[in-house]
Amino acid sequence: MKHVLALSTLYPNAVNRRFGTFVARSLEALAKSGGAKDGRREDATADEWTVSVINPIGLPPIALGRYRALAQLDEVAEEAGVTVHRPRFTLIPAVGARRNAAAIAKAALPLVQRIHAETPIDVIDAQFFFPDGPAAAWIAREMGLPLSLKARGSDITYWGEFDFAREQMLEAAEVADGILAVSQALADQMAEMGMPRGKIGVHYTGLDRDRFRPLNHTQLRAQLGGELGFSMPDNAPLLACVGALIERKGQDIAIAALPQIEGARLVLVGKGEDEAHLRDLARDLKLTERVHFAGSVDHDLLPLILSAADAMVLPTINEGLANAWVEALACGTPVVTCDVGGARELIASDTAGRLVARDPDSVAAGVNEVLNNPPPRRAVADLVERFSWENNAAELAAHYNRILRAAA
Repeated sequence: MKHVLALSTLYPNAVNRRFGTFVARSLEALAKSGGAKDGRREDATADEWTVSVINPIGLPPIALGRYRALAQLDEVAEEAGVTVHRPRFTLIPAVGARRNAAAIAKAALPLVQRIHAETPIDVIDAQFFFPDGPAAAWIAREMGLPLSLKARGSDITYWGEFDFAREQMLEAAEVADGILAVSQALADQMAEMGMPRGKIGVHYTGLDRDRFRPLNHTQLRAQLGGELGFSMPDNAPLLACVGALIERKGQDIAIAALPQIEGARLVLVGKGEDEAHLRDLARDLKLTERVHFAGSVDHDLLPLILSAADAMVLPTINEGLANAWVEALACGTPVVTCDVGGARELIASDTAGRLVARDPDSVAAGVNEVLNNPPPRRAVADLVERFSWENNAAELAAHYNRILRAAA
């Protein structure tokens, strides 16, 4: 069996169970399936992969508040067929980003050396480009091992705006043996930054097809309303907005659009630092009875919310390719979002939804167009038929195999 060691600061744990679940699902699928078993790919082979994860935990010199629970996490755990190691590194909140990659590399290298001695590693992988990418690049050089890097969105669109982070990422890209991006649009942006275009491939997200599918239960809204404590009448439009409650996701724009969408209810799924502001906005606009803050919901509940909704609304300022877009479409729910990142790679027709400008009037207009001419839910779901964690794992294994063949 071949062995990939993935470094990922973006990974769920017992404190933050919804943080980076898409990274975990991808690597778990690789470990479970052996990866490249999909005969539809010429370069797919029936080999199997052992997957180890290093999920570095950043802690300030004195771990208080939310950091105290992180400090108590087990340093190694078996999670869904993947061994997850959680070494600690010193984090200086708000001002220490410049040194995080070096701190992670220093903390992780002895662990990587020990893992390699026990089960030889074939590929070092970073599942987020910053700070993971520069840290993984330094470790790969020290170990003399091939390197794979993956970009997901904000690691490029946000951190790429900082000179120190962009410089570190470009250096990592130069030494990488292969690079992945979650959309073609993100791959193009990475090349424009100066990363070697020939190294960059597109690796779309996966999808749990057993969970995310159209659900047509006639009492779905009544069931959800009772569970969430929020009125969801069958004769009123229901909108869902899935994403962390942070400014760039645009939940404030979705709330401000509601007065122009007659009778609509809005369910916000997620938590974040912008919640107090959003609650104040809903109150100021006299919309508290029409906006529900669901918080982080169980992964089994999210498909029910998306299936019950008439549209998923996400007026985001940037994305790579949002998992929430794919999950909504898989539930037969059209998406109203902005023309950012890989949105055009999914929202390519009116059946999928609408791409709109990032302002309340445009969002309301897009939603009303969908409500006035709703597409068949099965037709919406068929648009993302190619997405699954099995396909994602097969493509990831094929990517690693290409790196190994090139390095041989």
